[in-house]
Amino acid sequence: MQSVFRGKHLITLQEWTKEEIDTVIEVSKDLKKKFAMGVATPYLPYKTAFLMFFEQSTRTRNSMEAGIAQLGGHANFLDTSTMQVSHGEVAKDTAVILSRFGHAIACRNCFWEVGNKYLRDMAKYSSVPVMNLQCDLYHPMQGLADLMTIQEKFGDTKRLKVSIIWAYATSHKKPISVPLTQALLFPRYGMDVTLAYPEGYDLPDWAVKQAEENAAKHNGTFTITHNMEEAYKDADVVIPKNWGSWVNNQSDAVVDDLLESYKSWICTEEMMEQTNYNSIYMHALPADRGNEVVDSVIDGSHSVVYDEAENRIHTAKAVMALTMGGK
Repeated sequence: MQSVFRGKHLITLQEWTKEEIDTVIEVSKDLKKKFAMGVATPYLPYKTAFLMFFEQSTRTRNSMEAGIAQLGGHANFLDTSTMQVSHGEVAKDTAVILSRFGHAIACRNCFWEVGNKYLRDMAKYSSVPVMNLQCDLYHPMQGLADLMTIQEKFGDTKRLKVSIIWAYATSHKKPISVPLTQALLFPRYGMDVTLAYPEGYDLPDWAVKQAEENAAKHNGTFTITHNMEEAYKDADVVIPKNWGSWVNNQSDAVVDDLLESYKSWICTEEMMEQTNYNSIYMHALPADRGNEVVDSVIDGSHSVVYDEAENRIHTAKAVMALTMGGK
């Protein structure tokens, strides 16, 4: 078990060792068990985390706020539109001051080609851990919860067939951070990962290269296909979720001709019938019901979306307890 976490930033899981990630999952499972038993876990008494949000949030905000309260600490929710950030204050100045006020800074900034740079700029100048609550490239908190959920449902993850599948949606032009994080993380656990998407919805070349390297190093596989049916066939885990065409098209427009040409990329019962009999359907939520997935699937026997969402609080608590606690 890795034991030195105090002050460690979490910008991407790619920069954390597998041993460190294993420790986070182990602590998450312990915290989940204690929560179920009503055992108090005041590991961060009187500690404060600042939660900066440039975008809306349900699971991420509440898992962090409730999580640190259950650890004995307090969260300050910061809507960046009401901060001096909105008047042009730079990341350095915000990070230096907030890190003097408290014990951690967590931030969601998903603006394309801005978010990750902003988080790294804060981490450079912060004297306390900076946690990525989703940026334009990564969503490490979601990745941890997804990994924990898969381990809970299957135990051994080696040779597990996992398909990350693009799906049609019109709610907003979503970041690529969830599929990119999953594509990098899952091969490190020996999974056979398929990334399926229609032409035009590519992930960055560097991310694909890293995913392939992770697979080679950890005896997993990483395959790309543009055939949706191929991704569902014999899969143990399917994660059909929309992401935007940011790599090829930086427009903020939600609906365009490319998107409309792929309305057939929806998770249906017919698609789920192609998977293994004990397969699971996952989604980071919120799902665009009727577009990404039909109700009978997300509300059906294969779906584990609520277990997956619950694990967001246990993994968030583990990250906070480890990086904000210690000696």
